[in-house]
Amino acid sequence: MLHHRLLGRAAMSAALVCSLSICIGAHAQQAPAPAATAATQTLTLPAGSAAPAVAEGSVQFIGTATVLIRYQGFTILTDPNFLHKGDHVHLGYGLTSERLTNPAIDLDQLPPIDLVVLSHMHEDHFDKLVQEKLAKDTPIVSTPEAAEALKQLGFTRTFGLSKWGKLEVEKGNARLRITAAPGRHGKLGMQALLPTVMGSVLDFGPDTAAPSYRMYISGDTLVYDDLQNIPQRFPGIDLALLHLGGTRILGVFKVTMDGKDGVQLMQIVQPRHAIPIHYNDYDVFKSPLADFAREVKEAGLEQKVTYLAHGQTYFFTPARR
Repeated sequence: MLHHRLLGRAAMSAALVCSLSICIGAHAQQAPAPAATAATQTLTLPAGSAAPAVAEGSVQFIGTATVLIRYQGFTILTDPNFLHKGDHVHLGYGLTSERLTNPAIDLDQLPPIDLVVLSHMHEDHFDKLVQEKLAKDTPIVSTPEAAEALKQLGFTRTFGLSKWGKLEVEKGNARLRITAAPGRHGKLGMQALLPTVMGSVLDFGPDTAAPSYRMYISGDTLVYDDLQNIPQRFPGIDLALLHLGGTRILGVFKVTMDGKDGVQLMQIVQPRHAIPIHYNDYDVFKSPLADFAREVKEAGLEQKVTYLAHGQTYFFTPARR
């Protein structure tokens, strides 16, 4: 972390934004963002042993924003980060962060993965080990910018979704629709300095108007007005996975939700249940899980939240609609 003893908070913020802006300007010229598209894309997976439509599902917390979702024969990995305690990730512009925990399992212990859902291209969500070791033909769903970066790394099945863009996934008789939801990885003054991010809505089942299970993954976002559109387009969210941590770049700029923000997002999207993830694992995470738990209790939402330690699993079954 950088310490500026002689600068006041406002002056320090202005100086850092100016410095980072110079860096991002040079970077943007080297790698222009691809054109976004909201078109519906398709992915057909080998049928394998797809589970019955009413099968129990599960979410296993591996650490940071990495979870394993298993439902209706699909096995989905989110934001893969398998570094260990003491390892560092590079966040760009010379900034690094140290991992403070170990993942529940290692990368080579994963079951066969159908696809990866990636919020955005930062090393604490897609680390160097994953870039090297993950099979290059693994389908990966992310932002158009991340999809382009993944192609440069040799990944051959990338699906870049702009806001509200969709991917229809077929595996035997099982169906899944992934929709890119709004996300903003910083306030307006910092947004241009950070990767484009997306939330995700996962609708399981053949009828997307009445899915058997609807899951929302917030991605690394702050709370802002556009999130109000999520419950309007996707009412009846069964489970929300909330990226928390109150991440602060250079100890100053908040770029992910803290505990209070997490409760506010719950109140916006109104999920039947929520699980906090993306907290306590890196030294840039400044809002511990205890902050969220306190806010949840004060809001009277304790019955709607499950807290998972690394390696623990939440089991679910479709709700009657």
